[in-house]
Amino acid sequence: MRIEKIAILDEVVARVKDSDYCFIVNHGGVTVAQFAKLRKALKALDSRLLVVKNSFLGKVAKEKGWSDEVNAMLQGNTAIVTGHGEPTAVAKAIMEFVKDSGGKASVKGADYDNKIVDAAMVEALSKVPGKDQLRATLLMLLKEPATRLARVLSEKAKKEGGDAAPAPETPAA
Repeated sequence: MRIEKIAILDEVVARVKDSDYCFIVNHGGVTVAQFAKLRKALKALDSRLLVVKNSFLGKVAKEKGWSDEVNAMLQGNTAIVTGHGEPTAVAKAIMEFVKDSGGKASVKGADYDNKIVDAAMVEALSKVPGKDQLRATLLMLLKEPATRLARVLSEKAKKEGGDAAPAPETPAA
């Protein structure tokens, strides 16, 4: 292999190994403008898109210990999306890209949570709320019982004693 190809392969391997996830996308027939829009969306999510040769990705698969399922994904035009952070937001951006491509692009699969998943799982992942949204929902659920208890106690206090406290009696002089 030529030195240039070795350098590219090393970059692909390093990027995939350093990443929290690796989405594999078919990009055949996609315009440069659509790619630019996806790259911009991914940059905001601390992710990057890289068009790779299938033979390079096959070597990455061997080094990462991916199962033979990946070999079926290595057909046609292939790009990978790697990065750190919230994979659900990245999956949403990729599925939006697929939708905007008019059927030209598709998801082949992903390496997510050290498991190879198919396109259907990536689509399902894109529909799951992000961690921040789940945390906010959980906090609202945890806060609700305390809020209800405070309301009940407040209403009970109003019924028993009224809103105003009785005025203290002053001694007659």
